[in-house]
Amino acid sequence: MRTLVDIPDGDLAIISAVVKAQSISRAEFVRRAIAQSLNAYRKEQVKIARDAAFGILAGRGIDGMAYQEGIREEWE
Repeated sequence: MRTLVDIPDGDLAIISAVVKAQSISRAEFVRRAIAQSLNAYRKEQVKIARDAAFGILAGRGIDGMAYQEGIREEWE
């Protein structure tokens, strides 16, 4: 996909220095930056989901270990 992005002059100067030092194109720099940003987003979403599930049995009067053992018995 092609897109048009306005980048402030100061940032563009820094990007130009980075791409020159790494011998990559600006397009490759942008692809890497997007991939890094999406990876960080995915990790944050996993953390949010994990935190939401932590202690899910709390207050239900269920022993976590007994529940786990019961579920594993279904596998046999």
